[in-house]
Amino acid sequence: QVHLVESGGGLVQAGGSLRLSCAASGRAFSSYTMGWFRQAPGKEREFVIGISWGSSRPYTADSVKGRFTISRDNAKNTVYLQMNSLKPGDTAAYYCAASLVTTAGWVPVASREYDYWGQGTQVTVSS
Repeated sequence: QVHLVESGGGLVQAGGSLRLSCAASGRAFSSYTMGWFRQAPGKEREFVIGISWGSSRPYTADSVKGRFTISRDNAKNTVYLQMNSLKPGDTAAYYCAASLVTTAGWVPVASREYDYWGQGTQVTVSS
């Protein structure tokens, strides 16, 4: 069992930056692939970015490529989402998720591949 808690959301002006954190409890954090998803009102949840277990290989959705980066600190059981050059279209609730996929270096983009979810943190980007 893994418990995930996101933090760092808030209100920011367009062009600004935020860093989200996701702290995980439980064992073997280093063996989970971690992902960030977001969901805006009236829209489906979408994959944003993820980082694999082992090699910490990232995979980034085209919509945020070049603006968002992901990192993990296995010693702290924490994954980070650095968001730069934020746009109003980035406004959404952001969710951290953990996947038990065993394929090294693979970051799934489908939410059904993730086994544990945080409660979400709101990011609002004003124009």
